Amino acid sequence: MALENTGKLGMTRVFAYCRVSTPEQTTQNQLLEIKAAGFSVDKRRIVEECISGSVPAANRPGFAKLVDRLEEGDVLVVTKLDRLGRNAMDVRATVEKLATIDVRVHCLALGGVDLTSPAGKMTMQVIAAVAEFERDLLVERTQSGLGRAKAEGKRLGRRPALEPEARKQVKQRLECGAGVSELAREFNTTRQTIIRARAA
Repeated sequence: MALENTGKLGMTRVFAYCRVSTPEQTTQNQLLEIKAAGFSVDKRRIVEECISGSVPAANRPGFAKLVDRLEEGDVLVVTKLDRLGRNAMDVRATVEKLATIDVRVHCLALGGVDLTSPAGKMTMQVIAAVAEFERDLLVERTQSGLGRAKAEGKRLGRRPALEPEARKQVKQRLECGAGVSELAREFNTTRQTIIRARAA
């Protein structure tokens, strides 16, 4: 099916991008999936990378070099969408960037669909809509949690480097001639914190 989607693959350069998150993992299964789907990829056109999926595609050294090699009419094959980016928005940006240079992107997990084709674009729109919905839910849950914490009288934000009582002691000691470095050591904090306490 993948071969039919790609058209005249005999005249097309096919690239494969395989990514794993840790050195203990291997890209072997991804390569086998690509081969089983009917794609014949020259070893020189296989890019394998070990990098966290949380890193945006543009910041992945291996992927960035791959994009530099791609030319009009080339085909890029990945096994899953998460190989292309850290989230739906990142994947969409990557696919759109490749589409501008007329590179077709095939994702095996989506049935080998070309993500730059009309059907592929529709798939990407659905994925982007789901991602936006999930992001809105996360924001809503975060705001709800903050509101609940506030109502319960919990302190929000980062804990101060010096509690009010300690800050009061620092000011008193400074007035009595204690040095900034000495107090920083004594209160197990930084000189900047002591200086800020003095200015407060």
